[in-house]
Amino acid sequence: MKPLTLNRPVGELRIGIETIIEKWRHFTDIKIGYLTEQYLQEKFKVIDNSSLYINASVLPNESIWEAINELREGEILTQEGEYIAVKTSQKLSFNFDYQQFTQKQFEGEFSIIRRLPDLFLLNAVQIEVDFKRLTTGRESQKINDPFTRVYNPENVFVEHGADIKAAIINAENGPVYIGKNTVLQEGCLIIGPAAIGENSIVAFGARIRPNVTLGPDSRVGGEVGNSIFMGYSNKAHDGFLGNSVIGEWCNLGANTNNSNLKNDYKEVKLYDYNLGEITSTGELFCGTFMGDYTKAGISTMFNTGTVIGICSNVFGGDFQEKFIPSFTWGGKIAGYQDYRFDKAIDVINTTMGRRNLSLSENDIEILRWIETQKKEKHAIF
Repeated sequence: MKPLTLNRPVGELRIGIETIIEKWRHFTDIKIGYLTEQYLQEKFKVIDNSSLYINASVLPNESIWEAINELREGEILTQEGEYIAVKTSQKLSFNFDYQQFTQKQFEGEFSIIRRLPDLFLLNAVQIEVDFKRLTTGRESQKINDPFTRVYNPENVFVEHGADIKAAIINAENGPVYIGKNTVLQEGCLIIGPAAIGENSIVAFGARIRPNVTLGPDSRVGGEVGNSIFMGYSNKAHDGFLGNSVIGEWCNLGANTNNSNLKNDYKEVKLYDYNLGEITSTGELFCGTFMGDYTKAGISTMFNTGTVIGICSNVFGGDFQEKFIPSFTWGGKIAGYQDYRFDKAIDVINTTMGRRNLSLSENDIEILRWIETQKKEKHAIF
């Protein structure tokens, strides 16, 4: 899941309306922690008395939670070799040996995130699942604006404080969730399934096509389809984004566009961090995957199947490279160079400061570790 998991565990990824860990919290009131790589562990704490370990790539449902609750000490729940959950009094390490436990087969259906395209491929179903869970038994706020048109209003849920003016909301083919204190500006179009996160703004005339999630505090305009914004990111102006996932605290400059379909209609290839090379995805549609804190200048063009690491600043004409490592400054024409760590941190804190936030010491140490790894591993990060 890199670059999106370079600075966070898999459970912090957003798919549907909520993050994966938020989904699991609906099934239990037990305190949840993370077993993750060492450099992330100081920020994302492990629970010392853990006895139940769940694969964070698994998306929860009732049947899988029931099967997990039936596990006995020393048993591991699996399906077709895929580890789902293990119950043990042992204190496990991040890369523990699954074979030491007694396997118990799960016969039901479930979804799992194995690779980057799975995030947008499974997003529509997860919007519907989250929508049902979050809205059942509750009453939506009314849309009182006389110039807003809503199709299939029973499939639209509006949280308190949302401001909607002269918008078109079409929920005929999937639900539309509008979070607290969101703003839908004049002339925007939203087609479900779609989720607009808390405190987000959909800009004037924006076209939000199906299967789109905007995480909290996002600002999005132009045309977006089959894509996820993790949160706190901006694409305020015109430009197309399709079949893509954008991390947190990113900014796409005016008229930034991406390709999500090759001219020859062949499957898209994507950079694989584990292999350190570009590999086939098997997908016809596949766009851009951008790590946290990365920015794109005005009129930047991203090719089909582009991966950009964290803390990069990309700009200039022509299509950019299909893989741009973390802490990179520049573009295809001007050339790429290392982004100075101190300057990158200063820009991030300036950006976050506009919302009265800043990087924590843990955040800075995580970013420092990633920058060091990039240098030591010949820029694969």
